[in-house]
Amino acid sequence: MALIRIDHLPETVKVNLPLNILLPDPGKMGDTPVAKRRVLYLLHGLSDDASAWQRYTSIEILAAAYGLVVIMPSVGRSFYTDQPNGQHYFSYLTEELPRYLVDVFGLSPAREDTFIAGNSMGGYGAFKAALLHPECYAAAASFSGVLSLEILKLDPNDHRQHEFSQLLGDLDQLAGSEHDPAAWLQRAALDPSALPHLFIAVGRQEDLYPLSGAFHAACQSLGVQSEYHEEDGHHDWFLWNRQIRQFLASILGPIPEPDGGLHRHPAAH
Repeated sequence: MALIRIDHLPETVKVNLPLNILLPDPGKMGDTPVAKRRVLYLLHGLSDDASAWQRYTSIEILAAAYGLVVIMPSVGRSFYTDQPNGQHYFSYLTEELPRYLVDVFGLSPAREDTFIAGNSMGGYGAFKAALLHPECYAAAASFSGVLSLEILKLDPNDHRQHEFSQLLGDLDQLAGSEHDPAAWLQRAALDPSALPHLFIAVGRQEDLYPLSGAFHAACQSLGVQSEYHEEDGHHDWFLWNRQIRQFLASILGPIPEPDGGLHRHPAAH
């Protein structure tokens, strides 16, 4: 695999952003050209950046085994929103970045070749993209995702209260707004057959644990199919490293060996 870092200046954000890409080496992944490779957008959480998934998990090994192109963007602490200050991170993720990757690398823009996943804030971003632009993704995963914004209503003395209100507006008015995962789900449920495969995973010892279960229950009540996994675990990279393996095994099957054989199902490791 090649690890490529690009610093580019998106029109939607108007500031240089780092972008990390894992790209299969020519000749080592069979005869499939890059333009025919499946693409995984992998989103970071609130305190991380484009390097986090590559630094803290086995994603490069998994990408090599599956022949995936992995796109790891940086969005700061934006919550993948189009901000009032003119920095439009959601438009960057769902519109400008895919066009850029087609123009520069010739990557496939086809829905059936495109997946999106993320941890914590990145799980929020992945499901926002998948539910508001279901035509773009075949599957989406939320690992310990912020799937309800009620948790952002902090003590008034917590400095993050001001930060989140700058991003999302009045935190008491989030229900039903463009930032509300429940509102995305209600909209998406109007045509559940058009949605990508939704994968939800969470650790039982997390503060965010109730959010994933509640979101899955809401999916069921609205007739939206979702795959749900919970296990003992905390809000950390040990958990997310297991969850990315589970997600890829769910949508792509067991990890292929170089000789064409198969390892055991990753979830059994």
